[in-house]
Amino acid sequence: MKNFCINRLSKPFNVVIDNIASDKSISHRCAMFSLFSDKTSYVKNYLLAEDTLHTLKIVEQLGAKIVQDGSSIEITPVKKLSEPDDVLDCGNSGTAMRLFCGLLASVEGSFVLSGDKYLRSRPMKRVADPLRSIGAKIDGRENGNKAPLFIRGEKNLQPFTYSSPVDSAQVKSAMILAALRATNVSRYKENELTRDHTERMLKGMGAEIFTDSEGFINIKPLTNYLKPLNITVPADPSSGFFFAVAAAINKNSRVVIKNVSLNPTRIEAYEVLKRMGAIVNYIEKENIYEPIGDIEVIGNELNGVEVSQKISWLIDELPALSIAMSLANGKSLVKNAKELRVKESDRIKAVVDNLALCGVNYTEFEDGYEIVGGELKAATIDSFGDHRIAMSFAIAGLVCGMNIEDVECINASFPNFKEILDSLY
Repeated sequence: MKNFCINRLSKPFNVVIDNIASDKSISHRCAMFSLFSDKTSYVKNYLLAEDTLHTLKIVEQLGAKIVQDGSSIEITPVKKLSEPDDVLDCGNSGTAMRLFCGLLASVEGSFVLSGDKYLRSRPMKRVADPLRSIGAKIDGRENGNKAPLFIRGEKNLQPFTYSSPVDSAQVKSAMILAALRATNVSRYKENELTRDHTERMLKGMGAEIFTDSEGFINIKPLTNYLKPLNITVPADPSSGFFFAVAAAINKNSRVVIKNVSLNPTRIEAYEVLKRMGAIVNYIEKENIYEPIGDIEVIGNELNGVEVSQKISWLIDELPALSIAMSLANGKSLVKNAKELRVKESDRIKAVVDNLALCGVNYTEFEDGYEIVGGELKAATIDSFGDHRIAMSFAIAGLVCGMNIEDVECINASFPNFKEILDSLY
């Protein structure tokens, strides 16, 4: 088990970061969606992290030919995906497991999806149940709630009209992928718009997907192959956010995060920082599959904030936001965030337990927490095997010093995190 010992900063920093990890959500989807074409997809700046490399390996196991030159990937699919002779290993990635459930449900053959010990403990019925309701055959431990999951894919899934009880981009994406091979138009509705990379990218490839006047996403089944991808994956705003928080909690510090996705469903956490008092500016440069540009954050005095809306837009950033809340004036409140309990760890428990070690006063709720701002004290932190918990408390260490235990999980999403962190000194 590897640990980080983070020392306190001695002065404000002013940095431009152009090597933030590539966007994990988009990288996963590039690999998967290439299977819907019959021509080679070209992906530049693919995230070379454990989770996304697992996804690339699965795509290869399904029959695609992969040519890799550093972070530039060529993916040549096959017309008929092949049944693999081994388990499909998703590593630590819930995104991979849940999206492959939808993709493979309509592919003839048998498939077993598994992952590491943390992923095997995460709930999957939220995807398995709606897929089974349209004819997918998915089983696993606890009646399909825990991996390994067994999928017996078959053609001609039933079209559906489905209103999701949870706002989850993973559930939505799994259902959209299944709908692409259904027998007629399917309709999917969520209460609150979640990350829309799946819709944007598939529409860019030629899929017919649109939202009707009732708020349902309509997905027409494919009658032909989609166009191949030709995309440069932007930097991940969720990864960049750790350094946005680093600037925000160190007054007069400044960071510019280059070439990041400016998708509105991905920058809500930066908007929360702005509401707290940090200076945040966006500079858009292009908009093809996704709006892409730079984000500037300058540290300033922070005040407490309530976060109760658009939770699905910042579910991954809430642990890092909890660090800013702990150093802000007054109280901060997070609610309607029960989804945090089924991420790589129970992030509500992981956040508050570790904040308690740092001397922070809090109140825990089933769907969130209240934090009394003030100061953070040095402590030894358990990451719970969750990369975002590990990185959030590493950023806290810039203010007070911190020892983070079990940091190998960071390689799942952000292999050069520590390198960038060290550049702030």
